[in-house]
Amino acid sequence: MTLSVRAQQDELMDADDLDADTYAAVVGDLAKVNVVTMAARPTLGFLSRVTEAGGTYRLLDVGFGDGDMLRRIERWGSRHGRTFDLVGIDLNPRSERAARAHTPPGSSIRWITGDYADLAGEHWDLVISSIVVHHMTHDQLIAFLRFMEHHAAVGWLVNDLHRHGFAHWGFPILARVFGWHRIVRLDGTLSIARSYRPAEWPPILAEAGIADATVHRVFPFRLCVERRR
Repeated sequence: MTLSVRAQQDELMDADDLDADTYAAVVGDLAKVNVVTMAARPTLGFLSRVTEAGGTYRLLDVGFGDGDMLRRIERWGSRHGRTFDLVGIDLNPRSERAARAHTPPGSSIRWITGDYADLAGEHWDLVISSIVVHHMTHDQLIAFLRFMEHHAAVGWLVNDLHRHGFAHWGFPILARVFGWHRIVRLDGTLSIARSYRPAEWPPILAEAGIADATVHRVFPFRLCVERRR
């Protein structure tokens, strides 16, 4: 597979007929991938830059999957003196089932199955996504960027993969070493091929009418787009 252009194939985990138990196993293993690849680090770094100790913030996570990012944010906020009203929304009802099953009692995170656009009338300080936008079509991505730009009062963050040859070659090896689900191994490689490169983001942002976002790489093989008010 060439990486000179983005791949367009559908990922196995996005199939409508994937049963709920298999889906839960896949997103559970993806949460483990996120730990190994330090996926939360860019998001927590962003939050440390745009929030203040003692502050209270309403945060929306779009496409939460297993819910592991919101659980990390909840723990981080408790340790660093930030209060977060955390809401996750995902189109896939299997995500809500998996997230609820993997979230400990006492958590205040609210899980919603639905379309983020339906929440446009609510106030949001922060809107984030993690390893989500490469699943979107071009038009869906433009609409999502415009939503975040219009509704995130403090800032927004896209935390996604970097389409890079070494990551594409190395991920199947990593997945086999850790014994992750076959779908995780196959979709992980395709996700890298579906993701973006730094030079591809400026024209996308320009099309969305966004002038002040920054694009930056984060080790290992993360590509983040950040907007601070």
